[in-house]
Amino acid sequence: MVLKNFEELTGRVRESSGMRRVAVVAAEDEHSLEAALRGRDAGIAEPLLVGRRPAIEAILERLGASIDAAAIIDAPDERAAAAAGVALVASGRADFLMKGRLQTADLLRAVVDKTSGLRSGGVMSHIAVDEIPGHHKLVFISDGGMLTYPDLAQKRAIIENAVRVLMRFGYSRPKVAVLAAVETVNEKMSECVDAAELKRLNADGWLSECVVEGPISYDLAMSAEAAQIKGYSSPVAGDADILVVPSIAAGNILGKCLIYSAGARMAGLVVGAAAPIVLTSRGASADEKFLSLVIAAAAAGQRSDAT
Repeated sequence: MVLKNFEELTGRVRESSGMRRVAVVAAEDEHSLEAALRGRDAGIAEPLLVGRRPAIEAILERLGASIDAAAIIDAPDERAAAAAGVALVASGRADFLMKGRLQTADLLRAVVDKTSGLRSGGVMSHIAVDEIPGHHKLVFISDGGMLTYPDLAQKRAIIENAVRVLMRFGYSRPKVAVLAAVETVNEKMSECVDAAELKRLNADGWLSECVVEGPISYDLAMSAEAAQIKGYSSPVAGDADILVVPSIAAGNILGKCLIYSAGARMAGLVVGAAAPIVLTSRGASADEKFLSLVIAAAAAGQRSDAT
């Protein structure tokens, strides 16, 4: 099964995941509230709004929307809101977190707190989902938001995290492209060496439930025509589901190029903690935040179904 666009993804989540609960941290943000209310109305996630109650209520009034008073949890500042949101997930009252108007560092500080946080012992990584005009399916990119220069073990965890999310969407053996500048192993380029080792781990059964190719360049991963011209044969060529980038800079640049130069739509989340985290930019549109909420709701099913 392959998802072609966000509309198909949203429909699948609505049908298969059931209604989840999202804790919106520092919810006094118009775009975050719009996204959360849209998620509620779409039958995807019931919001719990954490933050300064007067500010939240003022925005709800401006939007012409209403919510049960008990669904607003008053918190005096950003750090208190982050702690309260994490507590809602830890106690089972919410299934995942969504960032509102606060610094990413403040939210993650509460998430990784050793005594009250949501660390699961695994590697936390960011997954971006892109709908690219003219491309035949959604593309998942990792990691452009959490790990700066991942080593081999972290890259393996990045792949495993992404594969679990895609399997939740119904994918069977997603195709993983470990990106590099070239498709041959150059010992002077660590991303090529790592890519070849990840491919070996996959072939030997140590990295399972997916098909890994690498090192492979972006053009070969995305264009069957380019692969044919270069004589590059692989089931991943031109049909990659997951693009693994060598660094946070590469992932960030690639994602922004797709949005601002290719007209792509994007959603994103952080996985690897005890619950998914919608961690979009404070300047992200309501649409991007809603789509990120959708994929987090599906990923949250892994946690709920396991309990």
